Amino acid sequence: MVKVQLLVVGGGPAGLCGAIEASKRGVETLVVDEGVELGGQLVKQTHKFFGHEGFFASVRGFEIAKRLKSQLNDRVKVMLETTVTGIYEDVVVLYDRRNDVVIEVQPQYILLATGASERFVQFENNHLPGVYGAGAVQTLMNQFLVLPAKRFLMVGSGNIGLIVSYQLLQAGAEVAAIVEIADKVGGYDVHLRKVKRFDVPVLLRHTIKKAIGEDRVSGAVVVQVDEDFKPIEGTEKEFAVDAICIATGLVPSIELAAMAGVKIEYVAELGGFVPYRDRNMRTNVKNIFIAGDIAGIEEATTAMIEGRIAGLTIAQDLSGKDLSEEIESLQKELVEFRSGPFSEKVRKGLSKFFPQFVVTYSNQPQLDTGPVGKLRPIIECFENIPCNPCQTSCPTGAIEVPGNINSLPRIDYSKCTGCGVCVSKCPGLAIFMVKENIEPGYDLVVIPYEMLPVPKEGQKVLGLNRDGKKVCEAFVMKVLRFADMTNLVYLKVPAGFASHVRNFRQFKEEDVYVCKCEEITLKEIEKAIEEGFTDYEELRRYLRVGMGMCGGRTCRPAVLSILSRKLGKSPVELLKGHFRPPVMPTKFESILRGGSDEE
Repeated sequence: MVKVQLLVVGGGPAGLCGAIEASKRGVETLVVDEGVELGGQLVKQTHKFFGHEGFFASVRGFEIAKRLKSQLNDRVKVMLETTVTGIYEDVVVLYDRRNDVVIEVQPQYILLATGASERFVQFENNHLPGVYGAGAVQTLMNQFLVLPAKRFLMVGSGNIGLIVSYQLLQAGAEVAAIVEIADKVGGYDVHLRKVKRFDVPVLLRHTIKKAIGEDRVSGAVVVQVDEDFKPIEGTEKEFAVDAICIATGLVPSIELAAMAGVKIEYVAELGGFVPYRDRNMRTNVKNIFIAGDIAGIEEATTAMIEGRIAGLTIAQDLSGKDLSEEIESLQKELVEFRSGPFSEKVRKGLSKFFPQFVVTYSNQPQLDTGPVGKLRPIIECFENIPCNPCQTSCPTGAIEVPGNINSLPRIDYSKCTGCGVCVSKCPGLAIFMVKENIEPGYDLVVIPYEMLPVPKEGQKVLGLNRDGKKVCEAFVMKVLRFADMTNLVYLKVPAGFASHVRNFRQFKEEDVYVCKCEEITLKEIEKAIEEGFTDYEELRRYLRVGMGMCGGRTCRPAVLSILSRKLGKSPVELLKGHFRPPVMPTKFESILRGGSDEE
């Protein structure tokens, strides 16, 4: 029998924050988690968080997990790969999978931070290997570095669906489409814009009908739905994919709470069945608290705040110290975070437990794009979400998020120096920089870039617009690389395109064949020219270009064009050689067979 003051069930953001606050104030704490490491969902989240710097804004999820773990002190004991199998009247039972033993614990207080499980949809052949939940894909890809497939269909356009789609692109996979049954995207606009810049189509009013395949997924059929979300016959579309990723929401994990006698209510706005709790995260069972997704599906930031409130309240009960000022401060943080339009549903759900307050925010986007000819940021954040790293990171105070953290940011261009810090810090990759007339006929646009490989200075790329469509060719002027922020790529684009280019695609020159017969690439030809092989005959002898079955008919014009471009000469000047027989390769055996017996 193990006796402890506080048992925390779940080592994700809510549980860790609860343990940190309680243990800081002397509470002996045991954290139990089913995973192989602490952090919960944080350990597989590679995107930067929204919010403010007090709660890790602009820090990537797996880094937040490291920081939280570093704050645990000696009063915290941790059991990983351990499941709480039951909560009884006088004891809590744990199963330690590492040691294959069952342990009984008697805690004075329990904080349930058990999170949520994925909500799945039903469709034909959904049993096939290759049908994944978004959390499973994220775990394989980001935690264990395994890409489970090459081409995905994403079902669901909430923040999880959009974020995982972007991370799949980062990992080198393709996303054939994002399918959403509603008439609008469910996630943040900045997340949507990130995937649209890669030409990923989003099909609204569509759902998945069928997975195609025998032994595993080889395709998917999606279908349009009517206003009642029923499939419309004859609107089926087929996609060739080798994985289907389901991101259709989460369901709070309430089993242990219900087992412990906590009052359970159905609140659709919070994700379904949720435990009752008050503002301090206390349930109707006095010594049991909840925090995080078990209390209602929200973001990790609110989970961390709820965990801190619960930890402080438990410490206050056990120590007798007055911690009400700190608790009230965190409660105000929650009110502000939840005051934006995206939290309207959550506020409605929480109003069934206690009254809700709304803080006003500014929803007026800035129309002024700054003085032409000056290097300056352009903010393309048009949705009220709780986020302000652009403001707090600006060294000159040029950016303001007025009033509420959900307000739209504004720039005072008279204070802006064009340093680019805001671009690299923005979690939504929604800030760019532009400058007109950097040289005759060219403008500059600075792109936040999180893909590999990082381009090199002087490299030619394809400039893409907000929908991922090619709009121009561009040249990389320089790259600013950051260890803990987003890289910045400075692109020289044709005049007038700085307001259109918002992404780019690199040429895969190693795959561009000029002489297909001899498999000579563009890169090899350009390298040979740079080494001094500066006419067509020299290139023929050095690389065997033009010596294949076509005799140079296909590649000769292309090689001359490359020489012309690299040397600044006309093709007439470059073609100095003679055309010699045979005009196509002929076998010696054929020549011999055609000769006379005497010869």
